[in-house]
Amino acid sequence: MELFKYMETYDYEQVVVCQDKQSGLKAIIAIHDTTLGPALGGTRMWMYDTEEAAFEDALRLAKGMTYKNAAAGLNLGGGKTVIIGDPRKDKNEEMFRAFGRYIQGLNGRYITAEDVGTTVEDMDLIHEETDYVTGISPAFGSSGNPSPVTAYGVYVGVKASAKEAFGSDSLEGKTIAVQGVGNVAFNLCKHLHEEGANLIVTDINKEAVQRAVDAFGAKAVDVNDIYGVDCDIYAPCALGAVINDETIPQLKAKVVAGAANNQLKEDRHGDQLNEMGIVYAPDYVINAGGVINVADELYGYNQERAMKKVETIYDNLTKVYDIARRDNIPTYLAADRLAEERIERMRKSRSQFLQNGHHILSRR
Repeated sequence: MELFKYMETYDYEQVVVCQDKQSGLKAIIAIHDTTLGPALGGTRMWMYDTEEAAFEDALRLAKGMTYKNAAAGLNLGGGKTVIIGDPRKDKNEEMFRAFGRYIQGLNGRYITAEDVGTTVEDMDLIHEETDYVTGISPAFGSSGNPSPVTAYGVYVGVKASAKEAFGSDSLEGKTIAVQGVGNVAFNLCKHLHEEGANLIVTDINKEAVQRAVDAFGAKAVDVNDIYGVDCDIYAPCALGAVINDETIPQLKAKVVAGAANNQLKEDRHGDQLNEMGIVYAPDYVINAGGVINVADELYGYNQERAMKKVETIYDNLTKVYDIARRDNIPTYLAADRLAEERIERMRKSRSQFLQNGHHILSRR
């Protein structure tokens, strides 16, 4: 892998390789952009086939966090860590404490959190060595389980998307097909039900489906049938890549808005939704409630303040739809443009500030 060429092409700032022989730590910290503030992004632990695959994943995820944090209106840049190893058997206290010391050595340029393969308990071990970690136990002043907050953000995002598609953000009487009813989606269903929406649900976990049926009077369908049901809004809240060549022809919904990551299998599928007149809520904008929530921990967690910030997901999506109309582009591109324009404004502002400071000093 031509690492410097890749970093230059996509304008990465820093990659840190961390090794601790005693604990078995092999970690890669990728910092993409700190224009808006220190890089925030979780630590993923995974059995990668090759070291190159681990580098690529860290870099890809770090860039994604730059866009997610920028679009969410956070004063944070994007970064990510991957630890190479099996999260079921390779973890130990020494590993995460050693990793915490590496984070501390970055002196605040990078702040971590939990991700795939890591837990609150792992973050607590990192916290033994550094304060640059979020998502720790509530006993240490953390926000706790992020699922309800993420769900609330998706809910307000669904409302913003309904406003774009139907002219009103009311969900009363709307039929919403929810794919996956895990922790986030169950909380989402609660908000939708309370507003008077009719729910259709599916999940590979039959108990989760029955729970939603019992709690919200939802209609259950087979996992393969959710794409083609008669509904106003399709909310993917499970796997990624569910918007693809097989599913798009089945869609009857006017809106695609859900909690799942990486919903488009390829960018061209976002183009297809746009051509069909379907309003697509870009996933990293609508599901930003979790990162908004943990980011509040950096100021001393205040739930009321965090929830008010999560409510701005409505406004952020409205901006995305406005940009899509303004520039005549699909919404997935408009979301990128929203993030890029914010970063560019900050770069120009900082550059102007430095120039003004130079002029003042030169006059002296």
